[in-house]
Amino acid sequence: MSSSNKKLSIIVFSGTIDKLMPVGILASGAAAAGYEVNLFFTFWGLNAITKGAMQGMPQIDKNYEQMGPMMMQKMQEMKFPMWHQLVEQAKEVGEVKVYACSTTMEFFGIKEEDLAPFVDDVVGAATFLDRATGGMTLFI
Repeated sequence: MSSSNKKLSIIVFSGTIDKLMPVGILASGAAAAGYEVNLFFTFWGLNAITKGAMQGMPQIDKNYEQMGPMMMQKMQEMKFPMWHQLVEQAKEVGEVKVYACSTTMEFFGIKEEDLAPFVDDVVGAATFLDRATGGMTLFI
């Protein structure tokens, strides 16, 4: 536990780039500000942290698909890091833990070796909720 009681926990349910970017931005900002950060990837968010998905082209929510090409072009022009690079940088800066949902892994047939190297542990909902206690929790 960090020396302060500042804690941000995010349930990452969505797997599209328009929602994963805020996860990366919030995690890196919170880590830089001294927050303990817990990221719990479940359902479509869990799919986003598989090695296969991270090597492919990121998807954007259908509601915003017309913005996708402009968003990707802007990110390239600005040399803005991808969401998972922001999470990796946050882990270097502060106390950031990335958890994969064990139930969703079983549901989708995902194995631990399928997960990105920055995933710290595979846990169930009860374990994540215990680690999230005492801070603010967001659902993205």
